[in-house]
Amino acid sequence: MKKLVILLSMIFFVLTLVACSQNEATTKQEDNEEPKTKEVTEAVEPIVISGVLGDVELSEPAKNVVALEWTYAENLLALDVQPAGVTDIENYHNWVKIEKEFDETVVDVGTRQEPSLEAIAQLNPDLIIAIKFRHEAIRDQLESIAPTVFFDPYPSDENFSQYAEMEATFIEIAKAVGKEEKAVEVLDDLNNKYEEAKTVIENADLATKDVLLTQAWSADQVPTIRVFTTNSLASVILEKLGLNNPFVSEQFEVYGFSTVGVEALTNYESANFLYVVQDDDNIYENQLKDNNVWKGLNFVEENRTYPLGGDAWLFGGPLSAKVVIDRIVDTLVNN
Repeated sequence: MKKLVILLSMIFFVLTLVACSQNEATTKQEDNEEPKTKEVTEAVEPIVISGVLGDVELSEPAKNVVALEWTYAENLLALDVQPAGVTDIENYHNWVKIEKEFDETVVDVGTRQEPSLEAIAQLNPDLIIAIKFRHEAIRDQLESIAPTVFFDPYPSDENFSQYAEMEATFIEIAKAVGKEEKAVEVLDDLNNKYEEAKTVIENADLATKDVLLTQAWSADQVPTIRVFTTNSLASVILEKLGLNNPFVSEQFEVYGFSTVGVEALTNYESANFLYVVQDDDNIYENQLKDNNVWKGLNFVEENRTYPLGGDAWLFGGPLSAKVVIDRIVDTLVNN
């Protein structure tokens, strides 16, 4: 009997060891499977950038970006991102007067009209930002180098201004480089700038808040005057400052301006006259100096013509908009 008890005890002990071993093995197996479960749970959604020629998907925020248009390069700087490459950097500096600068790593990749595909490819970008009206013709070549998103700053929808397009594009670029929060900060800062400038203008003793905004030059010695329409980016900036663009175009101008002769200005001579001309091609001081129509305009006789500077960039992003605000306020209020 004593031997039987000992035998049963030994069998129970062995069974207990087997059960413990099985439990330990099961636990280890579960531990080994846990990372796989986490990996599935933490799958990252692709980044989808909306462009005018179709959406572009990125698996992660772009870090090595080539901008083929100045505004898109400016947008990257506004988001604290240095582009890998930019077109025509020398002329960029002649027009874009924002405080943020390219660092020494940024490479010039040719002209805006004809960017160098070889120079772009050497940078091995993970995103190219292009403009539809210039670069659609080389879309296949660009996309063979890297994912390429196209934007169009000149919407054909009459209800969608160039300013609205500028903001929408800025947000898409921010999404592409993982800087959405920075984009909100930049746009909020710009809106605060409008409010401050609007108050200054309201407190100024302006003869009128109507403002005709123009850009002029000569072609074969013939004066050419471009008047900005209400759908233009520049005109919306005026509006946000509490000013009014009285110009009425005969048709929708997709590029945001109408080209007129000096006689057309007689319809708006009660407005203040803002203009952009180059110092060496000032049609108002040269070709129109002795023109009776020009000299007889109320804003000319009353000295309400205001130069914004030959390098006023009226086609930029949020940071360029701030520069334009400062120039408008300084010109209208302090002169």
